[in-house]
Amino acid sequence: MHLDHTQAPVLQALAAYRDHHELGFTPPGHKQARGADPEAREVLGDAVYLGDVLASGGLDDRRRRGEVLERAEQLMADAVHAEHTFFSTCGSSLSVKAAMLTVAAPGESLLISRDAHKSVVAGLILAGIEPVWLEPQWDTERHIAHPPSATVVAKGFADHPEARGALVTSPTPYGAAADLSAIADVCHRAGRPLVVDEAWGAHLPFHPELPTWAMDAGADVCVTSIHKMGSGLEQGSVFHLQGDLVDPAALASRADLLGTTSPSVLLYAGIDAWRRQMALHGQRLLGEALDLAHSVRESIDALDGLRVDRREDYCGTGLAHDFDPLPAVVDVTGLGLTGYRVADWLRARHRIDVHLADHRCISVQLTHADDRDTTGRLLIALRDLVHRAPSLRPVPQVEVPAPDDLRLTQEHLPRDAYFGPVEDVPAERAAGRIAAEMLTPYPPGIPVALPGERLTDVVLTYLRTGIEAGMNVPDAADPTLGTIRVVAQG
Repeated sequence: MHLDHTQAPVLQALAAYRDHHELGFTPPGHKQARGADPEAREVLGDAVYLGDVLASGGLDDRRRRGEVLERAEQLMADAVHAEHTFFSTCGSSLSVKAAMLTVAAPGESLLISRDAHKSVVAGLILAGIEPVWLEPQWDTERHIAHPPSATVVAKGFADHPEARGALVTSPTPYGAAADLSAIADVCHRAGRPLVVDEAWGAHLPFHPELPTWAMDAGADVCVTSIHKMGSGLEQGSVFHLQGDLVDPAALASRADLLGTTSPSVLLYAGIDAWRRQMALHGQRLLGEALDLAHSVRESIDALDGLRVDRREDYCGTGLAHDFDPLPAVVDVTGLGLTGYRVADWLRARHRIDVHLADHRCISVQLTHADDRDTTGRLLIALRDLVHRAPSLRPVPQVEVPAPDDLRLTQEHLPRDAYFGPVEDVPAERAAGRIAAEMLTPYPPGIPVALPGERLTDVVLTYLRTGIEAGMNVPDAADPTLGTIRVVAQG
């Protein structure tokens, strides 16, 4: 069946709502901006309020007979070669939980890459799923984790044939991509589904020079954030499904269980419009973005003391299968600085915000929305950084462990440790105790310690020196890590 991608059902239904002068005696209470705070209307603009209508009994009738959302989801599925697509207004954090709860039931096990986002760990806690951790491919020189190999996934199933499926993250926030075709083959030989957290890969289906899209690689479920590398609004997410290993009705039910009964039509509209934009113009827009990224990378590399991570750094070592060049990861150690110091300085001095920062780098995320003006301003700021770097030294040093020392022993299920009796202990007495909370440098949001893992001096020193250097650990009960929440003894 041929679908018309010039259509945008949600946007068109919103336009019809206005044209028909619909009058709602329903939520939302601002009633098409009329009751909104005047300053809020001035700052936000009335368009925000005019697009904020009920999904059922507003955008569509109370029984959704116009199938507005359903038609938008069908168009999205067609655009990205999926069989089913579901829109979510609670971000990929909800979407990935829905996928996990569909694939595995409480008490069952799931193979999960240990570089998973904190939302995956939250899914483990909520569902009582037992994780079987897959080791990432560690780059010991750059201190970053790449997705696990198909060999690691195969060993996971061999050691744990009871596992209900596998979940991997690809691409990572650093741009490294897994060999999803090979991993999907491993999963399907075991008769199990592959779930891909592809939150950073919304753009992948729309240009041939980008890493292979999860649906094209044979994944069963794929979760994507439209607001990250796409042009949707924050919290706009979709999850896609194909094959017969995951029941679409069950997936929809799990999403309904976790999601809101008051979805934002504004977010639906952003998703719908982005799909149309990419279906009609995506290859051109992303081709221009890739050309721009190549130029920007060369310009940054030409600056003394700065170096951009390259494809050969990730793929030439065999650690990553493919590479997305749009997240430009800039190593700043040649300036004698940390990414934390650089990120804070760029915001304070040049009003530029970077995507992530760690002990060695910053990442500047480029999309089809960037141009010579935005990247020119970035390059001016980075040239200024190089000139002023001596005045920004010295910086606190982060004691980064070797990969083997980063891995903690899982003593209890995350759910049991999180919901069981807990106590807060001084950090200097936390080594040897079992964590009852996530300890997550954010962004990118990959937990260093999970509930149920036994803490070590090495990991605690890493986190505490990281905080002194500028690391953010927002999910800890005490974000300064003066105290740590652990499983109570006795």
